Parts: sequence; structure tokens; C-alpha cells
Amino acid sequence: MDTQNIKTLGQLKAAGYKSINIKDELRQNLRTKISKGETVFTGVWGFENTVIPELERAILSRHNINLLGLRGQAKTRLARLMVNLLDEYIPFVEGSEINDDPLKPISRYAKSLIEEKGDDTPISWLHRSERFYEKLATPDVTVADLIGDIDPIKAANLKLSYADDRVIHFGMIPRANRCIFVINELPDLQARIQVALFNILQEGDIQIRGFKVRMPLDLQFVFTANPEDYTNRGSIVTPLKDRIGSQILTHYPETVKIARTITEQEANLDGRQSEVIHVPSLAKDILEQIGFEARESEFIDYKSGVSARMSITAFENLLSTAERRALRSGSEKTTVRLTDFMGIIPAITGKVELVYEGEQEGAAVVAEHLISNAIKTFFPDYFPKIEKLEKPNEKSPYQEIIDWFFNESGFELLDDATDEEYKKQLDSIIPLKQLVLKYQPDTPQEDQYFLKEFILWGLSENKKLSKDRFTEGYQFKDIYGSYISKL
Repeated sequence: MDTQNIKTLGQLKAAGYKSINIKDELRQNLRTKISKGETVFTGVWGFENTVIPELERAILSRHNINLLGLRGQAKTRLARLMVNLLDEYIPFVEGSEINDDPLKPISRYAKSLIEEKGDDTPISWLHRSERFYEKLATPDVTVADLIGDIDPIKAANLKLSYADDRVIHFGMIPRANRCIFVINELPDLQARIQVALFNILQEGDIQIRGFKVRMPLDLQFVFTANPEDYTNRGSIVTPLKDRIGSQILTHYPETVKIARTITEQEANLDGRQSEVIHVPSLAKDILEQIGFEARESEFIDYKSGVSARMSITAFENLLSTAERRALRSGSEKTTVRLTDFMGIIPAITGKVELVYEGEQEGAAVVAEHLISNAIKTFFPDYFPKIEKLEKPNEKSPYQEIIDWFFNESGFELLDDATDEEYKKQLDSIIPLKQLVLKYQPDTPQEDQYFLKEFILWGLSENKKLSKDRFTEGYQFKDIYGSYISKL
């Protein structure tokens, strides 16, 4: 449709424009994209075989949709991506507050204008990017906010009585006519507001201060809700729930690989950070595993969920920790270290809801537990499993490292050590290099020191070495020597 030259109702009719409601518009465009094998919901990972097929079926069925899931599960992202299924432009009566379709006007303003000017009625064009409305449901949201109210200023200016429906000021929902309207955290809306929504979905009319305005609004509703809200803060009233065609359950990433893809896509990095800081692949895996550990942790409220934003902000913190260290030591380039993971604790503590036991431990201690558990989870994938009880006749692959610590007094890794100092310290433990070459011979040169440090952390987490935090870094010791020195 030539949006530049079609400026009146007559020109629109001559061009052969046909009205279509938004649900049919979404359905037709989705059919076309599926037929061509195009990806509709780009940038959403891990939902390809679960959420997205259900969402596409709901759109094909012309349903209003409820996305039900814990926080940080891309519910709002999915709703926003539905905008890509709308036509690029649609015509509306110029000056209309509610995007009146020129061929099917519903407001008094549009009907009067078309009656007065006929084919000369001016029209404007609405781009699909302007056809998305979003409202966060909070207990203080009113009917006036969403649906409308009487405007005394308008009544005074136009010299109208309150009996005239032209004194109505429309709320967000009528103004979103022919658009996608998203209400986030639906159960937080008061029951009476939900009933008002039900009336729009069921009857197609809006009632404002005694006016019953028959106005068949054309909307695609998408609601989002957290399962926990059903018991904690409220619920979706039954009549409204009954009018929502499809309820779709979202979920967290099921694998570390998918979680990594999301984090790398969403992390807000400075270009210089990517150039200056090398992040070993194992470091990225450990970072994502922390989120998986958090969702299983006895210290964290699983009902509240652990958002994907935790991994994203933790990744940003991890790079900033390495960047700060490089700046302080005057290094042009550096590599992420395991000691840098202490810098992500603030990103973890602000993103998890602790149960009573977690509160007793303290948020920072719980975060350290999660990091430790992530290291323990990945250790057997890279090196031989550390047995608690070893057979007397078999020599442990880690014995030479443990013996080295038995003979040496203390080994320290400082937080702000330069790359040269860091490498020199790790190179002093000769058995570390031998272990890396034996079990991970294909490791890139730039990742080898991270693996060496990983071995030390793995041994300490499995109680073969002791690891103590002091002001400027970590000290690793032989576990028996550490015990004797404490005595």
C-alpha cells in the first residue's frame, strides 16, 4: 500500500484497501512466515520446541494469551516480538484518539468526521512499532487509567454537559485499539479492574461513569503472570481467566549452552572490554552453572525463581573485575581468572530471594557456595574425579600437587597481581602443567592458566587443599598443614 500518496478515505477505497482485525492480521502474517520457513521470535533461545510452537498455535487460533512463568523467562520479550507479525502500516482516521479504522469507524469523532467529509476524510498511517502498548499491573492501577473517565476540563472547554459522551477521556486500552496490549503481572490487578477487562473481552463495550459506550475494540491482549503471585499477592478472576484463550508456560534455559547464548546476546559490554579481556570458555560455563546451582539451592526460594538477568549482570561484573585489575596493573590485555569470580557476588546477592536458612548463612556466603558448587560440578568433566576415599595401592593423579603443597609453606594468588606475577606463581607448581597437558592437551595457550587455577579450586572444594581468603587474595595450603597451624 502506497502510504505516501494515500491521504484521504476516497484514495484508500480506490486503492482497494480491505479492513482486517488485528488477530486475523497476526494470523495471516504468521501463516506466511511459517510457510517461508522464517523465524518469527528471533533472539529467544531454548523455547524452539516448547514455548514458541504453543505461542504460534495460539496466534493461529486468534486467542488472547497468558504467558505464565517465573521472572526472567523472556515473557515480555516474546510479547514485544509479536509486533513483527503486524503489517508495516495501517490507515486510521486523522485526529482519532483510538486509531479508528477509516472503513469501520467506532468512535463518535470518526463517525461524525466521515459523515461530514465523506471521501475527503483525511487519513494517517500508523507504523507497527507504534502498535505496542504495555502496562505493569500494580494495585494502584484504576479503571480510569485503563479504560477512561469523565474529563471536566474537556466538558468546560467544549461547553458540554456531563450527559454528553464527548466528555469522556479514554484510558490506555481504548487508545490501544488495533494494537497489541500487554499487561504484565496480571494477578496484581485488583479484582474489580480484572472484571472491567473481562467486560471488554466478553462484550466489546466500555463502561465509564454510567456511560455504556458500545465500542467493539479490536485488541490482541497478552498477559504475563508469575505462578507464585496466584498464592502470594492475588489471582486471576475466573471469568477473565475463562476468556484468555491460551495459557502458555515458560521456563528457564535447560542447558548451559543455551544459557551462555542468552548471556552473550544480552550482556551490555563496552567494546573495549571485549577487545582487552579474554574470557576462557570454561569461565563462561562456570558462570552459567551458578544460575543452575541457584535454582537447586536449599538456601534460595525456588518459587521466586532465579532470573536470567543474574547471569547477564554477573558476566558484566566478571569482565569489569578483570578490567579494573588490568587498569590498576597497567596491563593492556588480560584474561579472566577464577579469583575474579569474587567480583560477581554483588550481582548474585541482589537477584536471589533467600529462605530462612539462607538468611542465617548470609547472602554473600550463599553466593560463594554457589560459585563453589559450580566449580565442583564442572571439575569431573575436565579432570579425573576426586574420590573421598582412595584405594591404598592406587596413586592419585593429584598426589604430586598435594605433595608440593605439603613441602611448601604457603601459596598466594593476589587479586591485583599482574599477568606476569600470576603466571609465575602458577608456573611454580610444576605438577599443574603436567596435569593440564595430560588431561586437557588441546587447551588453547591463553586458557591454560585458568585451568591451572581451576585445579587448585577443585582440589580445595573437594577437601584436598585448604583455601583461605585474606584481604588481598587467596592462600592455598596443604590441608593437614593448615589444620596443624590452626591448632
